Amino acid sequence: MAIETAVLPERPKKPKWLRVKLPVGKKYTELRGLVDKYKLNTICTSGSCPNMGECWGEGTATFMILGNICTRSCGFCGVKTGRPDTVEWDEPEKVARSIKLMGIKHAVITSVDRDDLKDGGSIIWAETVDAIRRANPNTTLETLIPDFQGNTKQIDRIIEVAPEVVSHNMETVRRLTREVRIQAKYDRSLGVLKYLKENGMRTKTGLMLGLGEKEDEVIQTMKDLRAVNCDIITIGQYLQPTKKHLPVKEFITPEQFKKYETLGLEMGFMYVESGALVRSSYKAHKHAK
Repeated sequence: MAIETAVLPERPKKPKWLRVKLPVGKKYTELRGLVDKYKLNTICTSGSCPNMGECWGEGTATFMILGNICTRSCGFCGVKTGRPDTVEWDEPEKVARSIKLMGIKHAVITSVDRDDLKDGGSIIWAETVDAIRRANPNTTLETLIPDFQGNTKQIDRIIEVAPEVVSHNMETVRRLTREVRIQAKYDRSLGVLKYLKENGMRTKTGLMLGLGEKEDEVIQTMKDLRAVNCDIITIGQYLQPTKKHLPVKEFITPEQFKKYETLGLEMGFMYVESGALVRSSYKAHKHAK
């Protein structure tokens, strides 16, 4: 009797354009030494960002606040999900000190989702921006914020401290949002970006491709973003953090990324960063100008 075996679909092999060069350079070596010596918490290092050397060389770095355990369980994200630790109220000063030690010209601040907190973490967010401003008056800032469940009182705290750029990532197209982001909502994220823009912020968002989206869906998402006057968009390749996460359905070609860049600029985005290795904070320093 023959035993039937299931034939698993072949996963696409990683193409040559996704090969990452090791970070090099005097500035990178100097900053890496400071990060290791003072145990500074940057997403650049903890997330093994492919652009770390380039960004650090340009004086840009990304810091994550409010711990490293998220209350949400997105299918694409490598951050741990569970019950977060208690809030460290001295964290704003620690982040400000890190930025000063590293001599950062442009800082990107992000966080896990803290749906467990009554304020969604927005108080620490605002205090972090204030602390950075006091210690580093010449450093420009981008805040890559969660959706705060659409609570405008919490979003107002970000608006009040007026970072140069406020970013909130859509991550994917409407059809895939429930599968990819689970607790998030496509229209709620659009609403956050719309509210920020209506209150004078320069707004930014990011998309990951390769999760099974179609070209027309990506273009529609870009149109939806322009309908709420989003200023800046980053478009990059999704890479599976672990086998437990959503698989890569497709590796997008450099030509396709270039097509989205051209379309985005024609639609009226101020900046479009589109490429396989592009991440949310890629070239972030120029987005504040």
